[in-house]
Amino acid sequence: MNTPAKQTPLHAAHIASGARMVDFARWDMPVNYGSQIEEHHAVRRDAGMFDVSHMLALDLAGPDATSFLRNLLANDVSKLKDAGKALYSCMLNEQGGVIDDLIVYRFSDADYRIVVNAGTADKDVAWMRKRIATIAANVTLQARRDLAMIAVQGPRAIERAQAALPELSTSRGIPSPFSGVRAGDLLIARTGYTGEDGLEIAVPASRVEAMWNALLAAGVKPCGLGARDTLRLEAGMNLYGQDMDDGVSPLNAGLSWTVDLKDPERDFVGRAALDANPGTQRLLGLVLEDKGVLRSHMKVFSAAGEGETTSGSFSPTLEKSVAFARMPLATAAGEEVEVEVRGKRLKARTVKLPFVRNGQILV
Repeated sequence: MNTPAKQTPLHAAHIASGARMVDFARWDMPVNYGSQIEEHHAVRRDAGMFDVSHMLALDLAGPDATSFLRNLLANDVSKLKDAGKALYSCMLNEQGGVIDDLIVYRFSDADYRIVVNAGTADKDVAWMRKRIATIAANVTLQARRDLAMIAVQGPRAIERAQAALPELSTSRGIPSPFSGVRAGDLLIARTGYTGEDGLEIAVPASRVEAMWNALLAAGVKPCGLGARDTLRLEAGMNLYGQDMDDGVSPLNAGLSWTVDLKDPERDFVGRAALDANPGTQRLLGLVLEDKGVLRSHMKVFSAAGEGETTSGSFSPTLEKSVAFARMPLATAAGEEVEVEVRGKRLKARTVKLPFVRNGQILV
């Protein structure tokens, strides 16, 4: 029996705006509102917004919250000194594979907000509850399905959001980069998944449609999953399930920078596996020099050996096809490689990620 796709509180607004809807992680989500390319450029050049209410916010509280997260996550929350500061991390299994990548916000040592991916939300919560029981942590974990989330992204995102939302007009309304502030029943975070400045706003579901419409009236363009994917690809940001999963080590997925090994006494889940199995691959960008389109799971041939693309698409900003590729460690940026596309080997060059950041082409 097929279970109907879930709907976010903005579903009716998407339909009213003419969105083309698709199933994404068992949610009925907008892939575009007409032109994916126009939506992509709106975020790079002005301001666009995404419904990200399918993602799950979790509130972790209690006297053991910090010690629990130091054991649960590969990155170390103890480096978060200021209230509201955020940290990107992988949550690993005992074999060192990535259960999910997530963002955690610290408001105090006993008060954290965690945001996890839609497709892994149930698995994540079950794993966290299992870990709480295993180490008898004195914490509570609350899933906040009463909340919706809007991401407003682009060089004019904050300016347009301030014009639309009174909560952003105060001095506390705009947090510093990679931080969040609470404003009444909102959590306003200076984070995103596009490589541009912007905000991710968690809001009670009952209020989200009014917020969406206010942003729309302020000139923020609705954008779907199609543009979100090309934007994050240009920005060099991994997508769970494509660029890594529970069988892939962060050391092989370009995520070594999210693994904090500085404290030898911090025994986080998966650390022993990472110590025993150093990375054997690196994640590089590819820019296709021949005509064609790069997709995931294409073979890549280099002087150091064979690799594989994990994500690939046409880049509207570069006007070329680009990809991520998991390559042998000896492969360097700036090399010429060949990608097997429909039985033909096409020329590409390796580059250091990201391709684009803050509207600037970096390759």
